[in-house]
Amino acid sequence: MPSRWTDSPLRYGLVSRVLHWGMAALFAWQFNGMTVKLTLGKHPVTAFLVGTHKPVGTLLMLAILLRGAWGLSQWRRRPPHPRTAIGRLAGLGHALLYTLMAYIPTVALLREYGSGRGFAPWGVPLFPRTGEQIAWMMAPANLSHGALAWTLLAVIAGHVAMVVLHHVFWRDATLARMAGKL
Repeated sequence: MPSRWTDSPLRYGLVSRVLHWGMAALFAWQFNGMTVKLTLGKHPVTAFLVGTHKPVGTLLMLAILLRGAWGLSQWRRRPPHPRTAIGRLAGLGHALLYTLMAYIPTVALLREYGSGRGFAPWGVPLFPRTGEQIAWMMAPANLSHGALAWTLLAVIAGHVAMVVLHHVFWRDATLARMAGKL
């Protein structure tokens, strides 16, 4: 009998599910904060939410690294994508999700380091204050962080739409595999 902690060909294990849904909650927080910023502008709610953006982004980066390492350790156990065109597209969609999830906070952290301001999310010092800006470190995030973050949101929306399609129209066990109902 497979462990409830690890993945199996029939369903994702508890560790995969906690990482998936925990990251979903953190992404919802991030996108909610940026949406509030765009809609309300300067406002106390905006200040609070935007004030948490970098520390929560750092937590997301840690979760992404943990999820990537865990996913690799479970690679051969996981529920497989079907060997069809739709299965291949699902694999490409997941690869795009992971690529964007890794790239966006990586360039943000690179920008933080290059800013010279220092960085201590949740009071944990990651980068010391140097007072010197390093333009090439800041450029990738300045050019792409925001635009690719909104692109990630669109890809996440597509991911959710496909889950709805699987659940409502195709009536298969795709949602149950990640929701823990198998």
